[in-house]
Amino acid sequence: MTVIVDLFSDTQTRPTLGMREAMARAEVGDEQSGSDPTTNALCARVADLLGMEEGVFMPSGTMCNLAAILVQTRAGDEIIVDDQSHIYNTEAAGAAAIGGVSVRALPTRNGLYTPEQAEGAIRARQRTAPRSALISVEQTTSFSGGSIWDLAAMRRIRDIAHASGLKAHIDGARLLNAVAATGIPAHAYAEGFDSAWIDLSKGLGCPVGAVLCGARDFVTEAWRWKYRLGGAMRQSGVLAAAGLYALDHHIDQLAEDNANASRLAQALAGVPGLTFEPEAGQSNILSFSVAGLGIPAATFADGCLAEGVRVRAIGSEQIRATTHLDVDRAGIDRAAAVIRAEAERIAGGRR
Repeated sequence: MTVIVDLFSDTQTRPTLGMREAMARAEVGDEQSGSDPTTNALCARVADLLGMEEGVFMPSGTMCNLAAILVQTRAGDEIIVDDQSHIYNTEAAGAAAIGGVSVRALPTRNGLYTPEQAEGAIRARQRTAPRSALISVEQTTSFSGGSIWDLAAMRRIRDIAHASGLKAHIDGARLLNAVAATGIPAHAYAEGFDSAWIDLSKGLGCPVGAVLCGARDFVTEAWRWKYRLGGAMRQSGVLAAAGLYALDHHIDQLAEDNANASRLAQALAGVPGLTFEPEAGQSNILSFSVAGLGIPAATFADGCLAEGVRVRAIGSEQIRATTHLDVDRAGIDRAAAVIRAEAERIAGGRR
């Protein structure tokens, strides 16, 4: 089946011609000796964007999260996340398997736990319990509809963590989508956090990569874990050039992606059997439930795919559609028509 509109994830983008040309022209050196000028420039650029001292170029956001956890915890510790987070659900239990770290997942409706939940999850120090060591905030939320954390709530959680001796981390895979939606600068979100990162291979449209930032000593140790985990590269400037190009040319696209998710939500409002959370369409991810249709989400996704629109089934009831630079407004309108028709077909067949 030919996919005409791919909303499975914003990782489905293809490098633009301009990005490919920038990669071909990249000045390179040896990343491991610190002599790749393009990689160094990218790390400095993202560190400045987040208001942090230094950055390290990683192959993936998953490695960013894992390295941040490994640097700031020890075996037997516990980290605190939301129950729909990427760390908890789709990182192959790396924190546990490699770091010996357990994960305490706080129940949420939309990926946003409260400061009170965070405070209540921090364990009292005792010999028989794991040590609470780190709290992570995912901005925006990945598997719960792209919800945007309120800045004040993030800062309260950061302060609660620090008051109890914990580190505070931002999984910023789509942080820049939150920036586009709210107008709040990235450095304001990251202020005071011990570690944060942004992904390059999602809304920014790069083929690979992410940059993890923090204080100089933190980045030194993150680099050590990058090497241990097999993430160290040589002429990585070819890849880093894509990141620099994206920061120069694709930032404005993020607002358009957010608007397209909102457009899709509006087009699907009132479709029988589809249920949306009140805050649906805040950023570039739109999630909705098909429970009202009485079929598994995977079956609904297959029906859409048969008509050339690819969406993602999350669990048994949720569908996720993620907008990005390879899907324009016409593509959104086509996707809306296909999703609506599929829902109406199923609902009609059940009468």
